[in-house]
Amino acid sequence: MRKRFPVAVALLAMAAVAGVAAGGSGEQGTAASPPGQAAREAPWNNPVIRQKPLSLAAQVGQRLFFDHNMSGSRKMSCATCHDPKFAYGPPNDLAAQPGGAALADRGVRAVPSLRYKDKTPPYSDLLDNPDAISVPGPGGGFDWDGRAADHAGQAEGPLLDPVEMANTSAAAVVAKVKAADYAPLFRQAFGDHAFDDTAAAFRDITAALQAFQLEDISFRPYNSKFDLYTSNKKGGELTVAELRGMKVFTDPDTGNCASCHYQGAGFRGSSALFTDFSYEAIGVPRNDAHATRPLANRNDIPANDKDAGRFDMGLCGPQRPDHALTEDGKPSRFCGMFKAPTLRNVALRQTFFHNGVIHSLEQAIRFYNTRDTNPELWYPTVGGKVLKPGDPGYDKDYPTYGLITVQYAKGTGKVQKYNDLPARYWGNIDTQMPLDGRPAGSKPPMSEQDVHDLICFLNTLTDDYRPDAPPTAAQKDCVR
Repeated sequence: MRKRFPVAVALLAMAAVAGVAAGGSGEQGTAASPPGQAAREAPWNNPVIRQKPLSLAAQVGQRLFFDHNMSGSRKMSCATCHDPKFAYGPPNDLAAQPGGAALADRGVRAVPSLRYKDKTPPYSDLLDNPDAISVPGPGGGFDWDGRAADHAGQAEGPLLDPVEMANTSAAAVVAKVKAADYAPLFRQAFGDHAFDDTAAAFRDITAALQAFQLEDISFRPYNSKFDLYTSNKKGGELTVAELRGMKVFTDPDTGNCASCHYQGAGFRGSSALFTDFSYEAIGVPRNDAHATRPLANRNDIPANDKDAGRFDMGLCGPQRPDHALTEDGKPSRFCGMFKAPTLRNVALRQTFFHNGVIHSLEQAIRFYNTRDTNPELWYPTVGGKVLKPGDPGYDKDYPTYGLITVQYAKGTGKVQKYNDLPARYWGNIDTQMPLDGRPAGSKPPMSEQDVHDLICFLNTLTDDYRPDAPPTAAQKDCVR
């Protein structure tokens, strides 16, 4: 689905976003804190926003979120994969986190962040685009495929998934809460007879997790450098490199990130979420262990190794049964599509895309920039003649940022482009810049300066920014 995003409008929107970030909707109060942790302070750079006292339901949700007993192994909590220190995202570079009854299994998708989800609408095949320009299309929902309508629905999945928290049933989850030291708090929140009906009690458990995520401001602090900048606060001045990077972000002829990852002024008065909730198919490389990937870089999806014919089709399943693989005898237009996540705190992530095949922000940007111009860096080549140092044609300056670092003699072999999506669905692949399908060997849309500056700008989206703190190496590199 091609979208339009006028640069002037985008820049004006970014400069004007003050809404929630500047004024907030919080009140004076005491910050709630996870068990065993010191109470959090309100965002230091906005004295207006304070944590309201959590409701009883949210207090229950907080205890549930950090309770390792809520898993089959009793060693895994929600916070294990959604670590507050990593913007409620994964704390490591694993493509899929370990889980199961003995923490010996791994799932099939990367863990997304739980931050900035409070304005996510339920999934719709024809969701109105927040930019008020693009035509309606697939959007909304939780998880990579939007199958959960809200926080509560999302929480239900990991609790019962055999390769995640691995509880055997909803009744087993309820029994654990009933035996927990916070069971009296649960009854106080949901009634003296809250455990009498198992199905109702399980719904209350997921409702409590939802209440915690909606009420606790740590799930939406809006205190990044970008938020200081848009609310015209001291310390929010962007450097020359960061300003250039913002232009790359919005420019439809270079980065064009804003076409899917910006949503700001004009949409229900919300602040910038850096996602428009839309879905795209971009041909992310398959994440499996193959001979041409260096062993040091192998961080694969075990299910892909076990079954070469297994494909994660996003909106077409296997975890969503409502979109068939064919529609009216033709390949479904939904197959291969995954949700565009928020880019807030993207610089903290160590895994990218639904299958975690990419492991750094720079690598993710370079994939967008060179997927078409240099597909051999991202997809396996079959039948090619491998070059070794000293061979004619061997390039000592060959890029090392891709997934594939093996060189092949020119004119030999065939690159297996889009190797994680059956060919009959390639028509679903988005053709927006910078993934515009330009010929292999042509010039990438973004220059080296553009890539550098875009990384600088995206680093301004990291929460808990303190201008008085010593600059990091990355910040020093983004001055000019």
